[in-house]
Amino acid sequence: MLVSEKKIEVRYAETDQMGIVYHANYVIWLEIGRTQLIKDLGFNYAEMEADGILSPVIDIQVSYKKPLRYGEIAIVKTWIESYDGLRVVYGYEILTENAELAVSASSAHVCVKKESFRPISIKRLLPDWHVVYEANKKKDIEQ
Repeated sequence: MLVSEKKIEVRYAETDQMGIVYHANYVIWLEIGRTQLIKDLGFNYAEMEADGILSPVIDIQVSYKKPLRYGEIAIVKTWIESYDGLRVVYGYEILTENAELAVSASSAHVCVKKESFRPISIKRLLPDWHVVYEANKKKDIEQ
């Protein structure tokens, strides 16, 4: 299972009146992490979109553990939590520079045709992605 890593320097504009990262900005960082994972797996999300396939979020879960502040470094770790040929669930951890857990999260996605927004089978229409996602999804410990 590949765990991708992306470092992000917390910018002043990402903080709120309390001086900590505004909660919605973590969701943007999840997207940055997901894009990095897809790149690390050898694919390009923008090319998939140019081919008329989108991957909307259908569910997102975020748990905030420790705040990050302006000037700190956030480390976004991303992996494929589960994949079944149609739905992908990505797992995330956002860590501080000292490896303390700031956020844990997951997001579920399906791929759809851009013109109709109808779900597609990744296995059938993106066979290269399917093979790589199968090989890199989180394995059950009991297997």
